[in-house]
Amino acid sequence: MQYVSLVPRPPLNELIDDIYYLEGTPPYSRLMLPPMPSALLVLNLGPPFRIRAATGIGTAGYADGCVITTPTRAVEFGYPPGTRSVGVHFKPWGLAPFLGMPAAELRDLPVTVEQVWGGRAVTELRERLALAPGPHEMLALLEDELLRRLTETTGLGLVRHTSGVIAAAGGTVTIGGLSVAAGVSTTYLAQRFKALIGVTPKRLARTYRFAGIVLAIDPTGPVDWVELAGRAGYFDQAHFGHEFRTFTGLTPTRYVDARRRFLREHPGHALDVGPLPAD
Repeated sequence: MQYVSLVPRPPLNELIDDIYYLEGTPPYSRLMLPPMPSALLVLNLGPPFRIRAATGIGTAGYADGCVITTPTRAVEFGYPPGTRSVGVHFKPWGLAPFLGMPAAELRDLPVTVEQVWGGRAVTELRERLALAPGPHEMLALLEDELLRRLTETTGLGLVRHTSGVIAAAGGTVTIGGLSVAAGVSTTYLAQRFKALIGVTPKRLARTYRFAGIVLAIDPTGPVDWVELAGRAGYFDQAHFGHEFRTFTGLTPTRYVDARRRFLREHPGHALDVGPLPAD
C-alpha cells in the first residue's frame, strides 16, 4: 500500500499529528485498530469501507468517510480491494475545533463526515480531492480546507496543556494533581475533556498508559510482560491483563501473536505498528 504523510503547518500542527494519503490493497480484508490517544477523520475516495466500533454495535458501511473521536475500545475496519482515501490523525484534543458538537456524543460511535460537515460540502471536497493530480496536492488541498474550517474553541488551551502533561508522564498522573496544577476543579476539568476529547482525563491517562505498552512491545523477540507493565505503572499483573482485554478484546499473549502474524505475513508493511489482522 502507498502511504504519504504530511505534518501540517502552524497552527494546525498543534492539533494534528499528520495528514495522510492511503491507496492500495490492504493486507487483510478486516483489520483491528487498538485504541490510541488520537482522533481520526477519513475522506473516502474509493469503494465504501465498513467499521465495527464495539461489542454490541453492528458493522456499518461508510461511503464518504468517517469521523472517530478518541476511542476507548478497539475499532475494526473492513477495507475493500483498491482502497483510496485521505485522512487526518488528530491529537486527542485536535478534532474539537472541526467537530461542531460535544465529542462525548460520538464516543466509540463513528459517524460519516457528512454528518459532521454536511453533505454538499463533503461531496464538493471529495470531488476536488479526486481531481487533484497527486497525493501531495491532495494533502495540500485538505490542509487548506482544515485551515478554513478552524474555529475558536472554549477551553482548548486548558485541555491541550493538561493532555500534554498526561502524555509526558505516560499516563501515570493523579487527576487531583492535574486539576490543582490547572487551577480548576476536577469536575470542570472532566467536563471540558469530555466536550473536547470525548473522555475524562482519567480515561485519557489510561489510554496513554496502554499506548506506551503497545509502542514498547517488540514482537520480533520475547516479551517481558512484568517489566513492561511495571514501566508503564501497572504494579498488579491482574489489573494489567484486565486493562489489555478492555482496550483490545485480547489477552496480551494473543495480541503479540497477532502482531507477529502481521509481521510474518507482511514484513515492512506501512501499517505494521498498530493494526492487527481480524480475519
